[in-house]
Amino acid sequence: SAITKELVMASLYKKRDIWYISSMIDNKRLSVSLRTKDKRIAKQLKPKAELELLSQLSGTVKPSKNLLFDELVKRYLKADHNWSKRTKELNEYVFHSYQSGKPLPLNPTSRSIFVRTINACWNWGLKQSLITKAFKLEGDTKGESRSRVLSDSELKTLLDEIRDNRFNLFVRFAYYTGARSGEIRSISRENIFSNHIVAYGKSGKRLIKLNNQAQEIISGLDELWDYTKDFVSHKFKKEVRRLGIDDIRFHDLRRTFGYNLIRQGRPIYEVSKLLGHSSVTTTECHYAPLLATEIDDFVL
Repeated sequence: SAITKELVMASLYKKRDIWYISSMIDNKRLSVSLRTKDKRIAKQLKPKAELELLSQLSGTVKPSKNLLFDELVKRYLKADHNWSKRTKELNEYVFHSYQSGKPLPLNPTSRSIFVRTINACWNWGLKQSLITKAFKLEGDTKGESRSRVLSDSELKTLLDEIRDNRFNLFVRFAYYTGARSGEIRSISRENIFSNHIVAYGKSGKRLIKLNNQAQEIISGLDELWDYTKDFVSHKFKKEVRRLGIDDIRFHDLRRTFGYNLIRQGRPIYEVSKLLGHSSVTTTECHYAPLLATEIDDFVL
């Protein structure tokens, strides 16, 4: 039978600081948590949640075919996506933050990651026939690409002036290899070879080329690094603040590595392989804005 306003009651209410929605048809009531403490977000979620509840109450859609978002997220995170550990942690963080009622990040890049991650869940739900309609977020899914690289003088200062010798070697090794932090924070001896290491990180397993400078560092270590992500991030920020280098992150060493190789005349294909990019197109997208300023003067 058709759902009419006379037969339906839907309301928002708060329980232990969390907002819920309750709907009723012909004395049949169903309630569900909206998993947010923010009334503004609860109001945004209300139309979708109300439609799903009423569909279940009226029998027009079975619950298993029109899951509420919370249940969809649970199944999405449990499914086998062949994610790396880092990707799985990122997805868990995004959904925990979003379902806790926190606003989307203001930073364009971070915000785009949230939008892209949440919409991927909705798309998965459609493909698995777990929902009949996706309520995807609007907004940019690419974000603004960061283009910060260290100047020659900044790089010299950084490599010469970090006082903690062990961490100094780690920073140097990161720059000389162009490796991601996650690929070199915990290297195993069995993964070290004469001119390369086998690393596991964002893109899965890959070989990282060791130039003479990197080989010298790794061969001279009595004990390999065993750093956490937070330690590297906080330690690096503390050092660059002390040295007066503004707006710099650890990952910018990797970008500087690629930028300097291209400036030296290395073919983009070689640089792409050294960085472990999936394609040359990816490398070009990262470095095209930077290299536009390197083009020699021309007259039209």
